[in-house]
Parts: sequence; C-alpha cells; structure tokens
Amino acid sequence: MNENIDQEQKQQYNDYIKQVTPTHNLWAQMAKAFLVGGIICCIGQGILNYASSLGLDKETSGSWCSMLLVLLSVLLTGLNIFPSIAKWGGAGALVPITGFANGVAAPAIEYQKEGQVFGIGCKIFTIAGPVILYGIFTSWLLGLIYWVLKMMGIM
Repeated sequence: MNENIDQEQKQQYNDYIKQVTPTHNLWAQMAKAFLVGGIICCIGQGILNYASSLGLDKETSGSWCSMLLVLLSVLLTGLNIFPSIAKWGGAGALVPITGFANGVAAPAIEYQKEGQVFGIGCKIFTIAGPVILYGIFTSWLLGLIYWVLKMMGIM
C-alpha cells in the first residue's frame, strides 16, 4: 500500500513539474534572436551611414556608432526596457556592445540604493571586471606567445 502511495505521489509530482516547466521552441527562439540582433545591427548601420553622410571618416563614424549604441543600451536599461527586449530576443539582444553596456549598467542601477561607493562603485564591475581582466590577461598571454615566436624567428 505504501508503494502505491509513493508511486502516486511521484506521478503527481512529475505531472506538476511538466505543468510548471516552460517549454521552449528552438526555432522560434532563434528567429527572435535573429530579429532582435538584426534590428540592433541595422540601427548601428544607420548610425554609421548617417555619420558618414555628415562627412566623418570611417573611424570617427565607428566611434560615434559605438557611443550611441552604448548610450541607447544604458538608457533602455535604466528605463527597465532592455531586460524585456533581452527576455524576448534572447541572445540577439546581447550583441556585444549593447549586451556589455547592459551588463555594466544593470548592477549599478540595481545597487544604487546602497550608495555611491558601496553600491554603484562596487557593483558596477560585477560583469565588467571579469571581462576586462580576461581581456587584459588574454592580450598579455598572446603578446608573450607572439614575442617568443618572434625571438625564435618563426614569425
């Protein structure tokens, strides 16, 4: 009798888990990511084209594009719109520059009530710190490998 109750409880639990577990459609998720990422890239290309039409060179246009995309991402994060876009668009919203700007701004906004130093100052590097550290370390390591190969006459 105990075994029947255990089996019935397990079945009820499994039914409950199936009911509350969200289902994901891979093709729909990929389409949404493609759409959101494409829109972000089209906005960036529009900024580049507009900056070029003003007579700015390619490098300056790229700088303005980067700055405006970061600004837009931070503003949308501050207005609590970017998380909704990221939830709907998934990885498409994490196009490197906008996703990184959101990753830096979100902890700072979340912890601003802790104060300027212990809130914003400490938490702003929650995401950025490891990324910057990894980038610096990787650059150093690749530079060392390049230097060794150059000393050996391979490069």
